Amino acid sequence: MISLSKPAKYVFIGKITLRSQLAYVVDFLIRSVFLLLILYIFMQLWQTTFAGEGTATINGYTFKQMMWYLVFTESMVLATPSLSTRIEEEVKSGDVAFKLIRPVSFIAFHYAEYMSEVAIRYVINLILGSAIGLLLVGPLPVGIGLAWLPVMALGGFTVNFMLGMLVALSAFWVEETRGLEFVYNKILFTIGGMLMPLELFPESLQRIGHWLPFQTVVYFPARTAVGMHLGDISRALAIQWLWVILIGAMVWLLYRKGVRKLNVNGG
Repeated sequence: MISLSKPAKYVFIGKITLRSQLAYVVDFLIRSVFLLLILYIFMQLWQTTFAGEGTATINGYTFKQMMWYLVFTESMVLATPSLSTRIEEEVKSGDVAFKLIRPVSFIAFHYAEYMSEVAIRYVINLILGSAIGLLLVGPLPVGIGLAWLPVMALGGFTVNFMLGMLVALSAFWVEETRGLEFVYNKILFTIGGMLMPLELFPESLQRIGHWLPFQTVVYFPARTAVGMHLGDISRALAIQWLWVILIGAMVWLLYRKGVRKLNVNGG
């Protein structure tokens, strides 16, 4: 790996991770049954909600748009591996010492692994989620937002990686980080827009959500796919990658400080 150029190293890491993940496609398919169960339960809940409201739309969303919104958010969330678990184990076992001296960036190494793993999981989840969406509510009207979904999903996964890495790097100090990750996931479920679009929240929570980076992870990609206008897509992309830069700088600073304080407990 030393003989490779820097970009080639991370492409190589990504290819290795992708190949290893492809060896477990059957396992992913079995786990993705959980996605089908979630979508079916949400369909029953939203059918009851729309029937109770007696209206075709709720805050600009039709029942079909709401279900497809959930297909996109659930597919993304269930595709993301736990960075905290991975790095926490590296610190506890002492493997982090070997990874820090590799001729590659520690953060970029994990990003290459993360994105390769996410890619296969997301595609499988999206295929299965789309299948049940087509079966239960019919096709989503094709619009310009669907064409921008891959770009927006890339940004969303990148922001999620950066936020997850902030939590995971705290293992250099506290070792046990899964509680922090649990809190982060619940924030993502709520004001991050995973369970429902931000438009359905009270106005005060909407304002808070729009000032935080969590909306960029799943809300932006899902909202784009179900009908965001081109002007709004451009604005969302700008916000998304601004957060990538800001949180990326925070990750780099935390990593630099953490490496200096790191006490390896094993190896």
